[in-house]
Parts: sequence; structure tokens; C-alpha cells
Amino acid sequence: MDIRSASFLTSMADYSEAAPITLPQLAVVGRSNVGKSSLINALCNRKKLCKVSGTPGKTRLINVFLINEAFHLVDLPGYGFAKVDKAEKMRWGRMMERYFRESTLLTHALLLVDIRHEPTADDVSMGAFFRGNGIPYTVIATKADQISRGARQKHLAPICRAMLVQPWEVVVFSSESGEGREALLTKIETAMTSALSAGEVCDTIITEESRPQTAE
Repeated sequence: MDIRSASFLTSMADYSEAAPITLPQLAVVGRSNVGKSSLINALCNRKKLCKVSGTPGKTRLINVFLINEAFHLVDLPGYGFAKVDKAEKMRWGRMMERYFRESTLLTHALLLVDIRHEPTADDVSMGAFFRGNGIPYTVIATKADQISRGARQKHLAPICRAMLVQPWEVVVFSSESGEGREALLTKIETAMTSALSAGEVCDTIITEESRPQTAE
């Protein structure tokens, strides 16, 4: 897959599915400081498409991008940032809940985890939520450049155990070196092409039991 064009479309405090939000969606999800903005920029080969902040928790809205004039990339607020007050965490949680409840265009999700650390309870909960609601997703192990290749398997093993995935299903990614970019683009192409061809999107129904239980 070649990303030929990528542009910022809109930001939303509350998700609303109306023009210009009309195309299949690829959601990017992960805890604060996991490298979502850097991954989006590297993926789209644009240094400043998505603002990268040195302070975790800066993404406080749902940011929507238009990719190849064919689908939307949806950057959701990071979860699990301890320095954000409880009220703000609850607001983020409601924002994400409404997105997953109301989006009829969601096709695939990228669930980012930091390769240097074991997945958090929030990461595990998000993976369980995707599986429980039949939402296709791919686990992305970010910041791979900060781990030597010889130590990769040692770090990937607990990720695979916690997230219930096989090692070959995880995309090891570095926004600094570009490692994993082509593999991730191939995954996205497969997911989005299949959806566009079949006209299929996830029709998620969120209940009290099935909603993602991120920590407050």
C-alpha cells in the first residue's frame, strides 16, 4: 500500500457520523505516550501531520484524517495517563465509548503497546473489548528502536501472553527508523481493501458489560 495523500479533516469532542465523516475508518488506540502521533506521521510519511507532544495526554479530542481520499484514520485519546484528573479521564472514557458505540464505519483498529514494557491493564482490557465485540485489530509494538534486535523476543513474549496474540501477528514498529512501516501498510491495505470491496464495517453494539474498562 502506498499512502499518496494524507490530510487532517476534523477534531471532535463528541463523535458524530455525518458529512464529512462518511468513509471506512481505521482507528488508532493506545495509552498516553505510546507513540500514536509519531506512528501516524511515520505511516503517512508526514512529519507534522499529527502534532507530537513531549507531554503525555495532549490528545484530548477525536482527530480524524483523510487517507488517499478513500478512508479515515481516527486518532483516539490516549488512556491511562496518571497525571490527568479523574474527571478528565472519565470524559475521555465517555468520548471513546461514544465513538465505539456510534461508529458504523469502523473497519479495523491498531492497538499500540510499548515494546519496552508489559501491557497495562488498560491495554489488556482494550484487546478484550475488541475481541468481545468482533472488531478486527492489530497489536503494534512501538518504540522498537529502543530495544536491541537480540532482546526483541524477550520483550515480545509477555506482550503476546497478555494480549492473547501470536508473535507473528504483532507488528514491531519504530517511527524513528521506519522499521515495520511496510508490514503495517500491508496489514492496513488488506483490512481496508477487503472492507471497501465487500462494503463491510463493524456494527458494534456497546453494552455495560462489553464497553472497554479503562482505569479511572
